[in-house]
Amino acid sequence: MTRPTKIDHGIETWINEHKGWERAGNGAIARTYDLGTFPAAVAFVVKLGMLAEKHDHHPDIDIRFKTVRVLWTTHDAGGLSLLDFALAEASDKLAG
Repeated sequence: MTRPTKIDHGIETWINEHKGWERAGNGAIARTYDLGTFPAAVAFVVKLGMLAEKHDHHPDIDIRFKTVRVLWTTHDAGGLSLLDFALAEASDKLAG
């Protein structure tokens, strides 16, 4: 398996173009979603987990009642890779 390539440029532009996303520590991007109810938050996490498993790329996830914080980074690359941005966009689609 090829090691993912770390992305160092264009991160701020991407964040500015994707509402709700922010830089997080350790070279990651994060977003908190308000899903409205606890069952909706859990359902979102299940869908996100299936997506992550399909791509063998797993985010940090924190559920707090009706909110879910998702953090994407590529540990193997030591920061962000193209896959992080693609899965962040997919996360937005899953959240609706």
